Amino acid sequence: MQHQLISDQLKVLINHAGAEICSVKNTRGVEYIWGGNVQVWARHAPVLFPIVGRLKNDVYTFNGHEYHLSQHGFARDMPFDLVKKNESCCIFELRETPETKRLYPFDFNLQISYELKGSVIFCAYTVKNPSAQSLFFSIGAHPGFNCPLNPDEKFEDYYLEFEHDKLVKTSLDAGLRLGTEKVHVEDKKLFLSKSLFDADALVFENNQVNKISLRSSKSDHGVTIGCAGWPYFGIWTKKGTSEFICLEPWYGITDGADAGGTLKKKAGILELVPQKEFSCSFWIEIL
Repeated sequence: MQHQLISDQLKVLINHAGAEICSVKNTRGVEYIWGGNVQVWARHAPVLFPIVGRLKNDVYTFNGHEYHLSQHGFARDMPFDLVKKNESCCIFELRETPETKRLYPFDFNLQISYELKGSVIFCAYTVKNPSAQSLFFSIGAHPGFNCPLNPDEKFEDYYLEFEHDKLVKTSLDAGLRLGTEKVHVEDKKLFLSKSLFDADALVFENNQVNKISLRSSKSDHGVTIGCAGWPYFGIWTKKGTSEFICLEPWYGITDGADAGGTLKKKAGILELVPQKEFSCSFWIEIL
């Protein structure tokens, strides 16, 4: 099932499964969201919860017990309940189930809201802790955008525009964090190429990305994401492809190669004390 939001500039479709945006079209019919392809990447804009990235050996421990959890967690594969809907706004909710308890021994209430105003989609995540013990989690967004957006363009015609030129990325090996290295950015622009992602995603830590744009050197179409205060940011496309790119604000990050496996000590983990809630938001402007 899909739910539709409409403004005078955009039509947005959101999947009931995973509560992920699956289509954003402007009035001229240009599709901005990656349509999904099982041979390349089958998703559109998954929500990452209760972890972001990969656990070392896909395993963590909590209170002396070992749990197996795959990359980016389980929320993206679960049906959400629709708790509010009108023409411009909808709110989805996910709670713990016997299935999630086998993977993640916590009670939780995750709400995801989308509000469409003109050419901007406002996205908000709220995590509530209804239990008597602390809740440990991470959360993130993973929207994939068509790149190129026009049939007469190619991937290499596009560039990422940052707020500054001084960027340091975290190197990855098999999805796990290693050292860091500088990223060569000129005039705040990083032009796209297939080889840019040969060593996996570009990962930025320590609040380096608060605003980023995907722009074309040949047209006016593009996307801007605002995520002020989000501590981590990922940029990814599947190695060897030139059809889409993901721009990903995160509250959480993949394990380091030397991770000890204890959930409470995991890099980027958030602790939410009993009966409290955590909220974060970002926006996507369609150009």
